[in-house]
Amino acid sequence: MHMNTPLPSTASLIAQLRQICGAANVLTHDDPGADLSPWEQDWRKRVRGKALAVVRPGSTPEVAAVVKACAAAHTPIVPQGGNTGLVVGGVPDDSGTQIVLSMTRMNAVRAIDPANLTITVEAGCVLQNLQAAAEGAGFLFPLSLGAEGSCTIGGNLGTNAGGTQVVRYGNTRELCLGLEVVTALGEVWNGLTGLRKDNTGYDLRNLMIGSEGTLGIICAATMKLYPLPAAQLTAWAAVPSMQAAVDLLGLAHQRLGPGLTGFEVMNQFALGLVDKHYPQLRVPLWQGTPWCVLLENSDSENEAHARAQFEALLEAALEAGFVSDAVVAENLTQARGLWHIRESITLAQAAEGLNIKHDISIPVSRIPAFVAETDALLAREVPGVRMVDFGHLGDGNLHYNVQAPEGVDGQVFLRENEERVNTLVFDQVLKFDGSISAEHGVGELKVGKLPDYKDPTALAMMRAVKQALDPQNLLNPGRVLTRP
Repeated sequence: MHMNTPLPSTASLIAQLRQICGAANVLTHDDPGADLSPWEQDWRKRVRGKALAVVRPGSTPEVAAVVKACAAAHTPIVPQGGNTGLVVGGVPDDSGTQIVLSMTRMNAVRAIDPANLTITVEAGCVLQNLQAAAEGAGFLFPLSLGAEGSCTIGGNLGTNAGGTQVVRYGNTRELCLGLEVVTALGEVWNGLTGLRKDNTGYDLRNLMIGSEGTLGIICAATMKLYPLPAAQLTAWAAVPSMQAAVDLLGLAHQRLGPGLTGFEVMNQFALGLVDKHYPQLRVPLWQGTPWCVLLENSDSENEAHARAQFEALLEAALEAGFVSDAVVAENLTQARGLWHIRESITLAQAAEGLNIKHDISIPVSRIPAFVAETDALLAREVPGVRMVDFGHLGDGNLHYNVQAPEGVDGQVFLRENEERVNTLVFDQVLKFDGSISAEHGVGELKVGKLPDYKDPTALAMMRAVKQALDPQNLLNPGRVLTRP
């Protein structure tokens, strides 16, 4: 037999999958001119796997049939949305034995229920398209993050994504009312009801959300909608310390209440990278202060009311010494410009070179002490290290990233320091009662670390759930849990 000829069972499975989804929607390396790299390469280009096939179902019954066929052939499945994940949780391993189940063809908006304030969409619906559909119907869907032009709602649910408006609306979990899920046995759970109250047993919806495709395959979701705000204003403030930023957050909660929809913090070095690599963005106030804060006020009355609230808040903050200087965007273009600066930090980091990323959460009250102590530890352990510290202070989530010292090759820095730096940072996170993953998930990148930083009883319960729902360990194996 020629070495490239698939095993009969494999050939039989591929033929079966093509029968289910159509030949054009099952891609293999043996296809003429095939390039599977968009599905096999993770977004950060840390890992390149090899898929047995990429399968693109067009409906929930097709997903169910694919899962049944793979279960019968003992073939693992890696569900994938927009492939924008940051923890290597949505690409195959390099064995060439795993199916990538790409959900992007299932992208329909199925229904909008204005009276119930809900929208039902398929898992492959791109987040930006969901936002646009909601806005077109006169509503707000508030989930907002940097990858919204390509990430899908299924991926957002699978990782319980966060973003910039969590301080007001919560993570993706808080925005979801119902799910349609295919189980590891190929059965369909029809749970799309838009009920806000349903006390009929275990909360299976919340079990699936954040499980990163290891317990079931999310095919559709019913999500919450909100009234569009009458006005949305953005302010940029220079603050003298992280403690001042936390004090400003408390004052903003007090003065703006539920109107506070965004509260981002950025350190001087992070903004300096944006200024260096994207000088056209004109970063305000960054040179004379260690930290800047970006605030958003969404008002249900009108712009004049929102501006008066904002100005009163900033005046009180200036008097209290929480803020040293501030600007309020005069129009939507200026507001978008300020948010664009914040969203450009990740790109500026990449332009500067490789770095060690951390997506951590700490109780807000303890963040100033965590940052001061951990910055000092890193400076001592890795002299010259540069801290790119920014994130969603409103909900206690920091992207606490470690850039190589000036002039040091990024590859060499990662090879020599990544394990040591991760251990130091994660030990500090544990000390301050935090989590080593706030919004990116566990994936493959942090799966080996989880036993060191997760309560052992919680891990045992998670393994029991995985074993019960996926006894063959076919759904995204090796992610979240090292073994069932």
